[in-house]
Amino acid sequence: MAAVKDAQTTHTPMMQQYLRIKQQHRDELVFYRMGDFYELFYEDARRAAALLDITLTARGQSAGEPIPMAGIPYHAADGYLARLVRQGVSVAICEQTGDPATSKGPVERQVVRVITPGTLTDEALMEERKDTLLGALQQRNNGYGLAILDISSGRFQVSELEGEEAVQAELQRLNPAELLICDELILPIWLQNRKGLRKRAPWDFEFDSAHQALCQQFKVKNLQGFGCDNLVLGIEAAGCLLHYAKETQRTALPHLRSLAHVNHEDSVILDAASRRNLEIDTNLTGGRDNTLASVMDNTSTAMGSRMLGRWLNRPLRNMTQLQRRQDAIAALLDNYRYESAQGLLKQIGDIERILARVGLRSARPRDLARLRDALATLPDLQRQLAGIDSEAITALATQITEYPALVERLQCAIIDNPPVVIRDGGVIASGYDSELDELRGISENAGQYLLDMEVREREKCGLSSLKVGYNRVHGYYIEISRSQSDKAPAEYIRRQTLKNAERFITPELKIFEDKALSSKSRALAREKLLYEQLLDQLLEHLAPLQESAQALAELDVLNNLAERADNLNLVRPEFSQAPGIMIEEGRHPVVEQVLDEPFVANGVTMNTQRRMLMITGPNMGGKSTYMRQTALIVLLACIGSYVPAGRLKLGPIDRIFTRIGSSDDLAGGRSTFMVEMTETANILNNATDNSLVLMDEVGRGTSTFDGLSLAWAAASHLANEVKAFTLFATHYFELTALPELIPGVANVHLNATEHEDRIVFLHTVNEGPASQSYGLQVAQLAGVPRQVINDARQKLTLLEREQFVEPSAATAAEPAPRQNDLFATPMPHPVVDELQQLDPDNLTPRQALELLYELRSRL
Repeated sequence: MAAVKDAQTTHTPMMQQYLRIKQQHRDELVFYRMGDFYELFYEDARRAAALLDITLTARGQSAGEPIPMAGIPYHAADGYLARLVRQGVSVAICEQTGDPATSKGPVERQVVRVITPGTLTDEALMEERKDTLLGALQQRNNGYGLAILDISSGRFQVSELEGEEAVQAELQRLNPAELLICDELILPIWLQNRKGLRKRAPWDFEFDSAHQALCQQFKVKNLQGFGCDNLVLGIEAAGCLLHYAKETQRTALPHLRSLAHVNHEDSVILDAASRRNLEIDTNLTGGRDNTLASVMDNTSTAMGSRMLGRWLNRPLRNMTQLQRRQDAIAALLDNYRYESAQGLLKQIGDIERILARVGLRSARPRDLARLRDALATLPDLQRQLAGIDSEAITALATQITEYPALVERLQCAIIDNPPVVIRDGGVIASGYDSELDELRGISENAGQYLLDMEVREREKCGLSSLKVGYNRVHGYYIEISRSQSDKAPAEYIRRQTLKNAERFITPELKIFEDKALSSKSRALAREKLLYEQLLDQLLEHLAPLQESAQALAELDVLNNLAERADNLNLVRPEFSQAPGIMIEEGRHPVVEQVLDEPFVANGVTMNTQRRMLMITGPNMGGKSTYMRQTALIVLLACIGSYVPAGRLKLGPIDRIFTRIGSSDDLAGGRSTFMVEMTETANILNNATDNSLVLMDEVGRGTSTFDGLSLAWAAASHLANEVKAFTLFATHYFELTALPELIPGVANVHLNATEHEDRIVFLHTVNEGPASQSYGLQVAQLAGVPRQVINDARQKLTLLEREQFVEPSAATAAEPAPRQNDLFATPMPHPVVDELQQLDPDNLTPRQALELLYELRSRL
């Protein structure tokens, strides 16, 4: 910013102050408080005017040049801040901290907090049912340390990963609004254009200072108790993250009380492509509609909704923990206990985020009112939980502590429906503090006092025109008409002369004026002091309150899953140590909800003798739905939920892979086929015999022969070498021969039938390969012109005839057209290789004849 570089002395004192502050916040828009407005100047003003569609003006001159300026009202700042944050912009809030009455020159100002997309705590700026996360990433060689902080709840996590694929998957799962990285890090292509990337100095990632800062924050000697002591890269990332959080909040962070080590071996791993393809909480257009989360989320609280989202994005492998959740769901379903619990949970609200604002001392009056009402509900909730026979529910009930003293204090202190902010008072209830009541009484009774004084002075002076009044400029006064003013008593002191009246002040009225005028400001100051004391008292209970909020959120999720099980006709899965997936009458949880007609249920049977299903059938016949529903049923089982099926028996699952759909990555320089092959390579390199793999139309992005060869080789590798549980959908009918060649592969197909030159999809999965693909019929359904369909049918007939007709001598003499090879180095056939290495002079006639027959059979 050119103006910042100017000599400070060439600017007015106020602009000098602004430029000093702006120098410290070059990357943020500075909201500079002036009266009832936040003003922005120079480049900040131009940028804000464009981003917020507000008027760009000029404010006088400084250093001989007009100053570009834009402003927003102080009381409407939240709406503008929300718009800026959604666009990834950070804002430094600069408030007046000095007293205008005593200031010489510009009132002292300083930045009180920095609002960034990853450090939001204000209710108006955040999405209610979505986590707002701040991340930090550290790298050395092929190792990565990743720290994640939700400052609005206090969740602080750290993990270490190997390889770019693992980091991409984790960032896709967490999707932090901001990601801090070392400015010396050479960014890979997939990270360069990431929204919310913030570069930090290398010393912010220094291990010793990071370790010390974390120990000081958690008041411990080392991090062994958190299981993090050996996570060097993770600790470096966490230290940078903590420093950034303190830098932006400009206050202590008492609600950050621990650091959790996330062990990825405990969870079912989904890579970035699989999360996108399965549309867990975000659909392919970036919205939430028609996702698994949209169907499964009927939680009573926003904090429960956010926890359910975390469960869905991190399914577990620990069967004991999953069965514990299932037991809780079963207990809540018993006698429909979930219904009464649901009603009470709706009265709890989002106390997780309220407590974070208490920790940051930014909680507003309505936050405390909601906290008061939530805590008052806990005794009723505890009585409801007491009769539920479940280990998990009992543990949660123990963790949910009751707070009768706090409830009583808040009920006495805060009025039923307080204003949004404490700024103008009116928050503390009458009867809570005698000093406040006295000060309020002076102000509230001023009107009656003046009426009484007016009657008394009239009677004493005998002046009928005498009135007692008040205005903001001259304060309290006694007004007498001009005709009677000469009869004013001697103690009346003239204050103001008007055209038709004289105004006076008396010693008694002056004493009352001083007391009345100061009582409002003193009452407001007293009220703010009492409010701060309330926050202090809440901070003393912050740790158990946060534990209660965590337990309430988990109870809400379990209760929600019980309600979904009842209303969506879900069943309890069975877990087994024997590998395999057996689904009876499985349904797609999302598609079922949007269909007008009944969903056609289908089963899946895979075990050690049947690991790959080769799926064929027409386009639009339901192959992709069948594959996705299998993955979603498995995923739901792995969060402890009931599932949309007649029955599910599930063995150990370590990863879920999907290669479905076609999309390019033009920004990354990758074609559709390159994306497909990259995803395929990831699956072939990382899947295990306990992985669930969905492969849809592998090889379709290139020529027929190349695509068929790649699909055949990929399927063979998965079946022979990896032995993953694989659903492999294809239109290459040649692949239906694999069950005859490879053990563990079976053919299934989806049915369709033709009726009056049209196709009817039956959506039923049957054993064996499909008889045809019905491609022309689907094209006709899509509206392709009749002439094109007829021409295609003629060409299809010709191609099918040529496939089974022996070539004539003439055509045999012509070389067949060859496919273009990308690298112009055709791969030789193994038989050709062997012939080139053959020495015919050392073969007997019998050996030569036998070799000839062998080579012919191999061709």
